[in-house]
Amino acid sequence: MITIEEQIFTYRKQLKSKLEPMRYEHSLSVSYTCMALAMRYGYDLKRAELAGLLHDCAKRYGDNELIVKCQKHNIVLTEGELKAPAVIHAKYGAWMAEHKFGVCDEEILSAIRCHTAGKPDMGTLDKILYIADYIEPRRNKASNLEKMRYLAFQDLDQTMYEILAGTLAYLKRKNANIDPMTRQAYEYFEGLRNL
Repeated sequence: MITIEEQIFTYRKQLKSKLEPMRYEHSLSVSYTCMALAMRYGYDLKRAELAGLLHDCAKRYGDNELIVKCQKHNIVLTEGELKAPAVIHAKYGAWMAEHKFGVCDEEILSAIRCHTAGKPDMGTLDKILYIADYIEPRRNKASNLEKMRYLAFQDLDQTMYEILAGTLAYLKRKNANIDPMTRQAYEYFEGLRNL
């Protein structure tokens, strides 16, 4: 029987040959950041590493190609996803993780599926991957990175709220389409603050 460690090394080789070099480096960096957060919050390190490694496995395809692939595999896309196609790689990536890489762990698949838009009532791995994708060491564009990197190791829910609030404000400033799931996730985490 193949161990998860052996699977991870095999997947690394496969991804290195399929992804652009910077996307591959980002995937490695996210996987290590997931492991650091998993250590902090008592989550399984290997599952966190695997989710981080595979989270962008569908990024090798363009938006239109992803839409066609989703249609081919009967993956339902919402109107919001079609209007904000940058989020679609997450949904197709979860499909690839399951059908191409053989991942059957629903927590890992869920984390990959929601790592771009978020969702209400996210599980621990969902939050770890979403946050790790935002704070990984190679990221440098968000103005609040230093604060988010600190907060990520203090409180996952507060970090989710802050990142989602910042994402919505950024997309609004850019006059970009927003997947309604991101708003729903924001409202959920905003509600937690008021409890």
